[in-house]
Amino acid sequence: MTATMDENRVTIFDTTLRDGEQSPGASMDMAEKLKIALFLEEMGVDVIEAGFPIASAGDFEAVHQIANTLKNVTVCALSRADRGDIECCAAAIAPAPRRRIHTFISTSALHMKYKLRMTPEQVHERVGESVRYARTFTDDVEWSAEDGSRTDSDFLCRCVEAAIRAGARTINIPDTVGYAIPDEFSSRIAMLLNRVPNIDRAILSVHCHNDLGLAVANALAAVQAGARQVECTLNGLGERAGNAALEEIVMALRTRYDHLPFTTGIKTELITRASKLVSAITGFVVQPNKAIVGANAFAHEAGIHQDGLLKHAATYEIMPPEAVGLSQAKIVLGKHSGRRAFREKVRTLLGYELSEHALEEAFRRFKDLADRKKEIFEEDLTALVGDELAQGLQGEDRIRFGTLEVMCGSRHPSADLELVIDGVVQGVSATGNGPIDAIFIAIRAIFPHAARLQLYQVHAVTQGTDAQAEVTVRLEENGRSVNGYGADTDTLVASARAYVNALNRLLVKREKTAPTALSA
Repeated sequence: MTATMDENRVTIFDTTLRDGEQSPGASMDMAEKLKIALFLEEMGVDVIEAGFPIASAGDFEAVHQIANTLKNVTVCALSRADRGDIECCAAAIAPAPRRRIHTFISTSALHMKYKLRMTPEQVHERVGESVRYARTFTDDVEWSAEDGSRTDSDFLCRCVEAAIRAGARTINIPDTVGYAIPDEFSSRIAMLLNRVPNIDRAILSVHCHNDLGLAVANALAAVQAGARQVECTLNGLGERAGNAALEEIVMALRTRYDHLPFTTGIKTELITRASKLVSAITGFVVQPNKAIVGANAFAHEAGIHQDGLLKHAATYEIMPPEAVGLSQAKIVLGKHSGRRAFREKVRTLLGYELSEHALEEAFRRFKDLADRKKEIFEEDLTALVGDELAQGLQGEDRIRFGTLEVMCGSRHPSADLELVIDGVVQGVSATGNGPIDAIFIAIRAIFPHAARLQLYQVHAVTQGTDAQAEVTVRLEENGRSVNGYGADTDTLVASARAYVNALNRLLVKREKTAPTALSA
């Protein structure tokens, strides 16, 4: 059995690095994956699904590096019910002290007919074959029934029984397309526990997508019905509308222990830092009203709420902010702050450990920002350090931002831009339909490329006209999408930085094959 001796302990299976990465534009390189994996291990996640090794050489290398580095968590890799996939998984996770192969096949009539073009009997036979073969590489094998929530009950029971008989220790029932309703999904879990004769030899797991906004509700309903593993992602990252959010699952179990008497091994005080790390790396901004980790999750503006809160926090807060790692103290940083104070704030508040070079650059930009802003907010520090993190994760970037001067208005917007290409300063002047267009045309003139701009997004970090701008740029080339990130009080400078960051990421990605879209 893969569960602990405590029958009410819920295993947290994080798939941010696999299913989360399948969000369009969220592709991560090896250094980024490893950074998140190390933090997940520190948080107390039980199983980390590190990737889909057969998808590309880059994905294989990332899974292998994670397996070679992590010591206190189960490292899992995904495979289809195919011998080549399973062998690739086994090789990728081989260095891990605790390793798992997660193999899957579709079981719904719709998927079998149109996607697999296989008969139910062929699928049933493949279930046993794939699990048995995976067991030759590791004792810890998980089997998933893709589109399990829309699978015929009798056939699902047969497949689950066959997978357990072949040696699967975890059985995962995905709501692959986010179709299920909580009472319906919990009934499906209860049905399997009642009807599958050898179900006591495996742990039941669920993997819920959020297409109808019910991923967390479905997962919690399944836990109440007897599931003891939940597959989830930080910030709810994932294909289409995303997955059940790890932070919501964990905090719901902790906050409503009276109704949901289950525990996890997650150190909840690290949740906010983990959320910010994933957001900085992927470029996916967390919506302000997002549960648990949104900027407004613990904010109170209404006078009635503020009055109640001051009298007793529990009047309007169902959980203390400290439980998820938030500080109630206001950060006071200004132009007189020293390097040591800056480093300490970055480490203790945001959870980022910068290299000496990155620290020096971030501190220089912080001092410059402090000269331009009357007050430095927590969000300013997050944006500034997130920008440095985005720039530094690629190592020695071939392209670096130099200087920018822009002329804009009702006549002819133009940009005078300097970039440093492979250590050589190159400049150009360009015109466009607007200042941003002129800047991006100038970048293409200095460094010609065929990538298409898919997304240009600007977000004001704080209130006021002196607020920093966070800019996200997404470029696409031959099916590969990358996100670039930039932050500055000047939106135009932030835009140039974001585009340059995206170009550097694209150069890294050019040699890699985009992961095959999976939905297990």
